[in-house]
Amino acid sequence: MAKTRMAHEFGMGSSLRRTDYTEAAMRALKDALWHNSLSIAPAFGFAKEAMIVDVEIAVQKPDEVDCAKLAEILPYGQVNVTASAGGLDIAKPDGSGITVIAHAAVIVSFDMEAAS
Repeated sequence: MAKTRMAHEFGMGSSLRRTDYTEAAMRALKDALWHNSLSIAPAFGFAKEAMIVDVEIAVQKPDEVDCAKLAEILPYGQVNVTASAGGLDIAKPDGSGITVIAHAAVIVSFDMEAAS
């Protein structure tokens, strides 16, 4: 397979009150996705389902991210979601908890040999 990266988008999301890493990650993913409307699949003669979509999520507690729930956000493509250490946990000034900040990278690729 000749997996070729064609596009990438980045996003940021937060969970202000609930310390919910999945919710912060969902908001980061939606932030990345909602900034564009990719039309590269038909431009290269591919169906949208042929898109290889790799989503990378960065949060302080990656084990608390439900990657399957994030994958449901993407409307098509061969989706792979991974969570790794990153993002930020910001302590609230009154000591009542933290605000979770997640970062997302969405990378769209195609198997360019399939077009031949």
